[in-house]
Amino acid sequence: MGAVRIAILAAAAVAAILLAFIVRGMMTPAQAPEPAAPIAEARPMAQVLVAKEDLPIGTRLSAALVSWQPWPVEALNPTFITDGQAPAAAAEGADKVAEKASQAAASALGAGPLQAIEGAIVREPIAKGEPISASKIVRGGEGGYMSVVLEPGMRAVAVPVNQETAAGGFILPGDRVDVLQSYRPPGQEREITETLLRNVRVLAIDQTTTPEKDANSIVGTVATIEAPAADAELLALGRARGEMVLALRSYADLAGPVGRGGVSAPQTVRIHRNGQVTEETVR
Repeated sequence: MGAVRIAILAAAAVAAILLAFIVRGMMTPAQAPEPAAPIAEARPMAQVLVAKEDLPIGTRLSAALVSWQPWPVEALNPTFITDGQAPAAAAEGADKVAEKASQAAASALGAGPLQAIEGAIVREPIAKGEPISASKIVRGGEGGYMSVVLEPGMRAVAVPVNQETAAGGFILPGDRVDVLQSYRPPGQEREITETLLRNVRVLAIDQTTTPEKDANSIVGTVATIEAPAADAELLALGRARGEMVLALRSYADLAGPVGRGGVSAPQTVRIHRNGQVTEETVR
């Protein structure tokens, strides 16, 4: 085969390959361009003060327990505590917003709203990540722990106790008890037992207001009782008469009435013995 013929065959092969690519391109339909991703609409965000951990009742707030967190403006509650600055757009994404929030928090701690709540006491439990609400705290100068946890119309009264008069030490802060007392009324030979108060709450044993985790008992010398204002004098009178006993109530009995107990009404019983009839007054 001559060189001329080989060159002609090679040129024909190249032309055939090019023609095949051209025909294939003409037969393949053009693909539609992919739609562009929708642009997220910017949401204005405010900086809200939140709890860094669970805060039980009585916790005294400090900078170590709270932090600033971005919060959508449309979801703001009027009771939330904010940094007071103008809301920022959140079009950069959650990560960027969170990063800027932490930087803003670092510079804002110790200033403005945080100073106002420094030393405030939690009056209702606040969960981790929950905004600090003005309705759930008592600010400095508005009262201490005990005045915060007291219900309206109630008084805190201290009652001397020991292991025997406090159900063996198994009464813990938060439990409900009946306050009993045995004494001899003037002019009578027998002692009576009177229920001074029923279903009252124990606020503290000594200075312990929250038992340690998994604690089953506390042995103390003073129990602080939450008593109705009109009945607080009963506990004061009981202290003057002598020893009082705290009877622990069952969890199922917590819904009972709260207030004074008293002795049962006296009744006269006739006793027939060996043909003789005697009368005894019992309670």
